[in-house]
Amino acid sequence: MALMRKLIATSSVVVIFLVSTVFARNILQILSENEDGICTSMVETQGYGCEEHKVTTDDGYILSLQRIPKGISGKTATKPPVVLQHGLLMDGITWLLSPPDESLAFILVDDGYDVWIANTRGTKYSQGHISLSSQDPAYWEWSWDELVDFDLPATFKYVHDQTGQKLHYVGHSQGTLIAFGALSENKLVDMLRSAALLSPIAYLGQIKSPLAKSASQDFIAEGLYWLGVHEFDPRGEAVVKLLEKICQDPSSNCSNLMNSFTGPNCCVNSSITDLFLEHEPQATATKNMVHIAQMTRKGTIEKFDYGSDEENKKHYGQPNPPQYIMSNIPNDMPLFLAYGGKDYLSDVNDVRILLNKLQDHDPNKLVVQYREDYAHADFVFGTNAKEVIYNSIMAFFKLN
Repeated sequence: MALMRKLIATSSVVVIFLVSTVFARNILQILSENEDGICTSMVETQGYGCEEHKVTTDDGYILSLQRIPKGISGKTATKPPVVLQHGLLMDGITWLLSPPDESLAFILVDDGYDVWIANTRGTKYSQGHISLSSQDPAYWEWSWDELVDFDLPATFKYVHDQTGQKLHYVGHSQGTLIAFGALSENKLVDMLRSAALLSPIAYLGQIKSPLAKSASQDFIAEGLYWLGVHEFDPRGEAVVKLLEKICQDPSSNCSNLMNSFTGPNCCVNSSITDLFLEHEPQATATKNMVHIAQMTRKGTIEKFDYGSDEENKKHYGQPNPPQYIMSNIPNDMPLFLAYGGKDYLSDVNDVRILLNKLQDHDPNKLVVQYREDYAHADFVFGTNAKEVIYNSIMAFFKLN
């Protein structure tokens, strides 16, 4: 008995030590983030006030969230909150890289909106967890399904609770994908005024990016995943080798990686590209990249495919992954969709499939804007985006 009590006591000390270590590490990380975080480095430098917030998801991830509550004039926001959600391999800095008169976050706050900038799990300032380190493989065991189920709902609820108001949403690329997934499952609807979705992605079967297509068709992400590379770090050795392999394909033009992935952007200033490379690209889960690759090969929008009937049955109770049904999006949900003719990722033909799925949507609640010369990055970095896209978004918000 005495030996048993000693073992239990020892085990308890070990558990407490481990929990304390993880807690201390997370606290130190949070303090470090606040010192060099997005508010300090990207917002306050432009003369705007900014607040750093943390939101914890139901599955334990601690997400960074920045609030810009006042315009450059110092006036407090008088309009509803707006959540800005970045795309794949990006973080919230996406919305702040251009000069203030060209960056959507600053444009919205100067127009009186209460702006909140989201950062998904795994990005630089959202690598906290209540029990896991980002060095643990288990930390990276997620795809965009979990962003639909956990990150987006936690962010929406936090902003809704803090402001006491329903919110507007702006998503780009993957930020549109997770919104489509959530809305199709009737999540978030009671907290949402409207959604503006730039470079909308629901279907990826016809992407034109030779680099993205080569990566997905060669099953490269799956290879990394099953080899145990759980974090997809674009600056890491494994991904650099992956890019080298892709660039050996004669059809892949790697001389301009941004345009090769996103399409020939008409209106992105070269100085923004240099600034972009100082902050981006960000890490994501390899499992998430596998999920995206599955979409490009299948041309469907469905949950992560575990590769066998047996494994899918374990997770879903059926041999095939459940689909996200776009026609299930509430017909009266105000949607603004903007897409470009030169976009290699949100391909025109894939967007048309999406629009066909939304054909029964209330026409008074669906605004579609097409810009022939725009590619994927133009929607967030275009020097003329305010005139051709953002002013239309603000007009749309005022109606909802």
